[in-house]
Amino acid sequence: MADKNNESILTSEDEESEEEEMSEDEVDSDEEEDDDDEYLDDEEEDEEGADKISFDDDVASVEGGASIDGGASIAESVSFDGGVFASDKMDDVGSVGTLDTEISMSSQITNTPFKIRNRDKRREKAIQLKQEQRKMKMKERKQRQKARREMGDSAVNVSKPITLDNQREKEDTMVEINDQEVLLEEQDDEFASYFNSTKQTPKILLTTSDRPRSFTTRFLKELQQSLPNSDVYYRRAIPLKKIIPQCVKRGYTDIIMINEDRKKPTGMLVCHLPNGPTAHFKLTNAKVRKQIKNSTNPSEHKPEIILNNFGTRLGHRVGRMFSSLYPHEPEFRGRQVCTFHNQRDFIFFRHHRYIIREGKRCGLQEIGPRFTLKLRSLQKGSFDTKYGEYEWIHKPKEMDKSRRKFHL
Repeated sequence: MADKNNESILTSEDEESEEEEMSEDEVDSDEEEDDDDEYLDDEEEDEEGADKISFDDDVASVEGGASIDGGASIAESVSFDGGVFASDKMDDVGSVGTLDTEISMSSQITNTPFKIRNRDKRREKAIQLKQEQRKMKMKERKQRQKARREMGDSAVNVSKPITLDNQREKEDTMVEINDQEVLLEEQDDEFASYFNSTKQTPKILLTTSDRPRSFTTRFLKELQQSLPNSDVYYRRAIPLKKIIPQCVKRGYTDIIMINEDRKKPTGMLVCHLPNGPTAHFKLTNAKVRKQIKNSTNPSEHKPEIILNNFGTRLGHRVGRMFSSLYPHEPEFRGRQVCTFHNQRDFIFFRHHRYIIREGKRCGLQEIGPRFTLKLRSLQKGSFDTKYGEYEWIHKPKEMDKSRRKFHL
């Protein structure tokens, strides 16, 4: 009986020890599972924190974590028990461990905002850089101007700018000074009677398309003030072919007609009488005296005329047409000048009053109107759309292939 009691006691003790071992194993497994869950949670938080990294100029901060100063990498400052990130610096730029504050420092030193990943800060940095560059250019320009005033133009070496004008393609029809062929043609062309005789005074008729608007009417009246000996007549649905014979009988030498579209002047037709030629221009950027700043009213003096950059055979012919609109003898006492400036086949018209100050400087005051012309066609003889012969027609698809080729 005693042996049986001893065996029962031993079995009970063994069972208790086995139960204790089982409970300890369960606790250890539960703790390991908790550690694994915590490890996974830490790893997920780390991935979320890596996405939320924001870089400033000097400090890289992690939301919910510690801030990093002095250019230390995130891999060195933030460590994990599982050894997910190595403590040494990595060379992979795409990894999170290499994104340190040296990027912002280099962008600040090199003034290149493209390395800043924050879009708003990158935009602010780019605007700040442009403002600094603009200030430096203004400062250098003022220094050059000061040096020119003190030492003359030779004090500062100015490089010649590259423009479409000085890069112009060579034109075969360029007119040289005292070209004998051109001089012989000018002796018997349509404008020879005007240039050979100083007694002939041009007489111009100004008109518009049918039913002009108020702006076109005002523009025509101011154009009349810039052209001496000119008259304004409004068309009453009369064709231009019937107007030309009446003008020839009344002694007019030129007709200028302003076309209108959408309540604004868009075209100008200049017809020299009686034998032509007839030029059609596209008219843009028309402004009357009211729209021009610090403008003034003209006087009744005959203005001077200036023609610039009409170098080809076609440009020489158009320039002679414009010069035949003004009398031979300008009145210099009025100090008024009308300018036709050709640049890249655009003809800019300006009407100024000038004053010479101290014998060196010249002051200008614009009178108006101002507008821009572009030649569309040049026709031989008077206006005739059906049977007329054209000397030159602008064809954009063929003539505008090169931006460096000009025709006037």
